[in-house]
Amino acid sequence: MAAIALASRERRISAPLRWLGAEIVRFVPVALLSTIIVFGITALAPANVAATIAGETATPAQIAAINHQLGLDRSVPAQYASWLWKALHGNLGVSYFTRIPVLTSIEQAFPVDLSIVLGATLIAVITGFAGGLIAAVRPNGLVDRLITGLASIALALPEFWLGILLTIFLAVKLRLFPASGYVTTSMSLEGWARHIVLPSVTLAAPVAAVVARQLRISVIKELEENYVTGVVVRGFSRRRILFKHVLRNSAAPTVATIGLYVPSLLGGAVIAEIVFALPGLGQLALNAAQAHDIPVIQGVLLVTIAVVLLSNLAVDALLGWLRPGVRRS
Repeated sequence: MAAIALASRERRISAPLRWLGAEIVRFVPVALLSTIIVFGITALAPANVAATIAGETATPAQIAAINHQLGLDRSVPAQYASWLWKALHGNLGVSYFTRIPVLTSIEQAFPVDLSIVLGATLIAVITGFAGGLIAAVRPNGLVDRLITGLASIALALPEFWLGILLTIFLAVKLRLFPASGYVTTSMSLEGWARHIVLPSVTLAAPVAAVVARQLRISVIKELEENYVTGVVVRGFSRRRILFKHVLRNSAAPTVATIGLYVPSLLGGAVIAEIVFALPGLGQLALNAAQAHDIPVIQGVLLVTIAVVLLSNLAVDALLGWLRPGVRRS
C-alpha cells in the first residue's frame, strides 16, 4: 500500500512538471521565430542609422566608422546572432542617441503598462464574470437584456473616445481622478492607484463585455447539462451548484478568451498612454521609431512578445487546472 501511495504521489508531482516541460518546448520555436521577425524588420529598414547619428555634415569616412563601431557593417546573420546572444544575457544594447541602456529605459517605462494592463484585466474579470453570471441566471429577463445591451455598447465604443469621455466627466467635472500623468508606487501608493483607474477602465470595457457575453453563453449551456439536474435532485443549493460545479466547467472558454485579448490590451495601452499622457512603452517605442533608434525598438518589441508568451503560458496553466482532462491529454 505504501508503494502504491508513493507511486501515486510521484505521478501527481511529475504530471505538472511534464506539462510545463511540454509547454516550454512548444513555446521555444515561437519565441525564436519572433526574435527573427523583430530583428529582421528593424535591421532591414531602409533608414541609414549611421548617417542620422553623424549628422548632415558627416563625411563618408565618418559614417563608415560609425557603422563599424555599431557593428552594422557585418552580415545580417552575424548581427542577429550577436544581438540574440546579448539579449539572452539581459543586454538589449544601448540607445543610439541617448546612450542610455535599453534595459534601463524599459525598466522605467514597463511598470506603467504593467499597471494599467493588470488593472484592466482585474476590472474586466470581476465585472465580466459578475455580469455574465447575473445575466445567465435568468436568461432573457430584464437584467439579462440590460447587461447584454451594455456589453454591446462597450464593444462599439472606440477606446480613445471612451478615455476622453471618462476624462471629461470623472476627472475634469467631478475631479475624482487625475486627468493625466503617472505616479510610481514608491512615491505614493494612493496616487498610483488613482492615476491608473481611468486608463484601466478604458482598456477593460471591451474585454469585460466579451467576457460577460462568453460566460453568459457558457453558463446557460452548462445549466442544461444532465449532471446539474442530478445535483439539484440530491438537494444541493443553487449557489453551490452555480459556483462549485457550473462556473468551473463553463469558465474555461472565457479564460481562453481573456488570454486571446492580452495582445489587444498591450496594444490598447499605447492608446491609453496618448489619451492620459502616460510615459509607457508605447511612447518609448514611438519616440524611438521617429528617431530610428533601432536598439530601443527591438527591446520594446522583444519585451512585449515575452509578456504575451508568458501570459499564454499562464492561461494554459489555468485552463489545465479548470479542465484536468485537457491537461492530461
